[in-house]
Amino acid sequence: MLVEERGVPLSIVVTGANRHDVTQLEITLDNLVIERPEPTPDKPHHLCADKGYDSKAAIQIIVDRGYTPHVRRRGEEIVAKKTVPGYRARRWIVEVCHSWLNRFRKILVRYEKTESSYVALLHLAAAIICWRKVGVIYG
Repeated sequence: MLVEERGVPLSIVVTGANRHDVTQLEITLDNLVIERPEPTPDKPHHLCADKGYDSKAAIQIIVDRGYTPHVRRRGEEIVAKKTVPGYRARRWIVEVCHSWLNRFRKILVRYEKTESSYVALLHLAAAIICWRKVGVIYG
């Protein structure tokens, strides 16, 4: 899953539980549901990731798609939160979105027989999350 800075989902890819996230990096970055503006030198696009994406191949995929990679090692953000006043951990934002998705009981346990049905439910839940977040901002 790829989310924006507030945790709103931008891309969701469904795979088996035995697949590592980094193997789906290209697909996830290529399946954005919105058109991404071109990055500029004064407004680059940043991508925050955890230690699992700390390989030359993953970094190259991130750079090839126009993002500035920020790959954090385990424990770096915990130390920064304790030592830097006002520091916001960015890597945990994806976990916030997972928590929001877990509130939809229909998708919490996968009972759908086809992948397309399950993906449709995930997209519906993601759309509801987006609608709620936009309602908070503009409502």
